[in-house]
Amino acid sequence: MLETFDNQYPDRRYSIEIVCPEFTSVCPKTGQPDFGTLTITYVPAGKCVELKSLKLYLQQYRNLGIYYEHATNRILDDLVAALEPRQMSLRAAFSARGGITTTVTASYETSPKT
Repeated sequence: MLETFDNQYPDRRYSIEIVCPEFTSVCPKTGQPDFGTLTITYVPAGKCVELKSLKLYLQQYRNLGIYYEHATNRILDDLVAALEPRQMSLRAAFSARGGITTTVTASYETSPKT
C-alpha cells in the first residue's frame, strides 16, 4: 500500500521530515481512542515515500487496537521495507490520557559500507 517514487538525487545525502499531526489508533486494553503526532525523518537512498499513500496507510490504524510501542515499531518496519532508506527515525508523541503523555522513538540505520 505504501507507494514510492525515485529519488532524483540518490548520491546526495539529505533528510526529509514528515509530520503527521492527526494519527489515531485505539487502546487494545480500554478501547479508547489514542491521538498522536508522528514525525518521520529519513535520509533517502533510491526511493522516497509518496505522501497520499502514506496518509492512506496511516488511516488503517484508526480503528486498530494496538499499543503505542507496537504501532511505532510496525510503522517504522513497513516504511523501511518500502523505502530502504539510509537512515530513518519515527517519533510518536501521543496526547495525554489520565494525565500521562507517552513518546516512543524508534530508529533504523543501514550498516556502513566497507
